[in-house]
Amino acid sequence: MYIQRRFSFKSVIIWTKREILFFIAYTAIITALYEVFDVKWLQVPLSPVALIGTAVAFIVGFQNNAAYDRIWEARKIWGGIVNTSRTLIITVKDSFYMHRAEALKDESDELKVITHRHIAWLTALRYAMRTKKEWEATYQVIGRKSNFEYNVPEYSTPIEEELKPYLSESEFEYVMSKDNKPNAIISLQSQHLRRLTNEKKLWDFSLLKLQELLQELTALQGKSERIKNFPYPKQYGSIGYHFVHIFMWLLPMAIIPAFATMGTDIQEASSFIGKYFVWLNIPFTVIVIWVFNTMLRIGLAGENPFEGSPNDVPISNISRGITRDILQIIDEEAQNIPEPFENKNSIQM
Repeated sequence: MYIQRRFSFKSVIIWTKREILFFIAYTAIITALYEVFDVKWLQVPLSPVALIGTAVAFIVGFQNNAAYDRIWEARKIWGGIVNTSRTLIITVKDSFYMHRAEALKDESDELKVITHRHIAWLTALRYAMRTKKEWEATYQVIGRKSNFEYNVPEYSTPIEEELKPYLSESEFEYVMSKDNKPNAIISLQSQHLRRLTNEKKLWDFSLLKLQELLQELTALQGKSERIKNFPYPKQYGSIGYHFVHIFMWLLPMAIIPAFATMGTDIQEASSFIGKYFVWLNIPFTVIVIWVFNTMLRIGLAGENPFEGSPNDVPISNISRGITRDILQIIDEEAQNIPEPFENKNSIQM
């Protein structure tokens, strides 16, 4: 998880507390049926269940590795956006002709427009990445008392409100009329740079470099969209999910007889402990089931790195960090630089 503090064992317990309570209740019911109501046929051999557990472990491990690869690729993409964004603004700033004192104000204004338009691109891209897809789970927590309450800026503020300060009225209307808003903003940026070059405000060779940077940003946008728009193959995720649950349902029926046999042997030394030893299977069974279920949940939570869960790549914070960096590069006044987003419960989004 992209959480600023260490994700402690206590946090994991809180995260899975509902499942733990269900596992305890289920195992206790099976144990009661076996021991109290003498339903001895409610058992399966331990060896086949152990083999199933081994197969499930491999499947869950594969799923978690694939999910981690998606998260890590997404993080590398947005790391590239950070570097390319800074390079773009620095290159634009140093590419103006500065030999005429009377042109300094005009060039400063043009630089500000380009910078603001790039902030609009970052904003539009993060909103596009937060758009809900039908295959994405909803992790947004409702209720202020939750230990996992967190802030997703894209869910609380409309995109129109975020884009307006950084685009002219005509550009805002143009961008809002398009399905792919980041792509429209990149197009406007390219047109602007071409016009500045024609007006001899930028070096001709600088345009080639700037176009390469825009091309790189477009490529990074496309890579990010690829992860967003193509889900983790459901045949793998679904098989892992069902196999883990088959294992979870069968495990108590395999472990309870083993504990009952051990209890019979223990009765020779201590009749009291031996009589109730079978009930000790409940904590041991719950621990095993909990481990498999938690690993499954980690894999499922990491499949979609932009959906708005605590496990996401923190694109909102990354975008705001870039915004602050490039505004400082152009010497924007401090009161005009937005503050970092609030991270509730130290969870970055």
